[in-house]
Amino acid sequence: MKKINNFCWSALFKVKSHIIKRDELIWWKAWGIRVIAVFLALIVCGIVTVSLTDLNPVEMYITMIEGAIGTSRLAWNLFQNTAILLCVALAVTPAFKMKFWNIGGEGQILIGGFTTAICMIFLGGVIPDGLLIPIMFLASIISGAIWGLIPAIFKTRFNSNETLFTLMMNYVAVQIVAYYTLEWSVPKGSGTPRPLEFGQLPVLFGQKYLINILIVAVITVIVYIYLKYSKQGYEISVVGESEKTARYIGINVGKVVLRTMAISGALCGVAGFLLVAGTDHSLKSDTSGGRGFTAIMVSWLAKFDPIFMILTSLLIVFLQKGASKISEVYRLNSSFSDIITGIIIFFIIGCEFFINYKIKFNKKEANV
Repeated sequence: MKKINNFCWSALFKVKSHIIKRDELIWWKAWGIRVIAVFLALIVCGIVTVSLTDLNPVEMYITMIEGAIGTSRLAWNLFQNTAILLCVALAVTPAFKMKFWNIGGEGQILIGGFTTAICMIFLGGVIPDGLLIPIMFLASIISGAIWGLIPAIFKTRFNSNETLFTLMMNYVAVQIVAYYTLEWSVPKGSGTPRPLEFGQLPVLFGQKYLINILIVAVITVIVYIYLKYSKQGYEISVVGESEKTARYIGINVGKVVLRTMAISGALCGVAGFLLVAGTDHSLKSDTSGGRGFTAIMVSWLAKFDPIFMILTSLLIVFLQKGASKISEVYRLNSSFSDIITGIIIFFIIGCEFFINYKIKFNKKEANV
């Protein structure tokens, strides 16, 4: 009889839930949720580590930190990779904010690096480096801008699908670079990338990567001011919100699309310049290293804010370097490091739901 009574009382109420959008959270609350997400991710990673490998999670995390910033060389390498990833994230952000889905960052980086290599090979030794480096920089900007303009022109003229178009152009760029890598290889046809001796970026204060970091720092400030305070940045925001509204208030949407994609491609070209002239001193078909795709995640996680992109870029690179060190020290295959990185990134992306939405539970009296 008691069970029947309990059942009847539970039937009197129905618990209903629905998802509602939050008002914009104060920045410190939003970042508090993200910190909690990272903490939970580390706990889950520890459980997975123990269940799969019997390793001590604390020792594993210490190894991860040592692998990322354990020495000054590793720390500078971390900052260098963060700078390049940040540069690419800054490049794709204006297009994404306009809701032009530029998935062609990989190709635009490679084309920028390709034109940089052309200058280093054919002008190196002919003109002094003081003149060669600015020419390389300008060439990478122009080539990247042109590569970004091609899908923009087709979008504005023929309403083509920019996602597929930019993605396919990645493959074109890869094959162009792969062909010339073989042509320029030493010995020819061997596939060994040709060392590019002339036009290398100078070493500042004894640090090989400092100039790369400084260039990206300047670009970050410029992009932040451009998107937040300039008229063109305002136009990008309006076009992203509604093309109809943009046209109604007199904005030339086609012009904005072309201009923004030229800027996006140009900044990717700069990233290619930094990789070839300031980091690798050679050109390969995998020079971009997947940064064109990783940068998309960085941009979205930072909500298109260039300042927050610094933190997200640093976090992603830190996880990549640290996870790689775990595999090396404990002689695990790369899949394990990918699992750890994937779990942490999953929690970081998932927490954005709780920043933007909340689940509301209601108890509604049932009709009996």
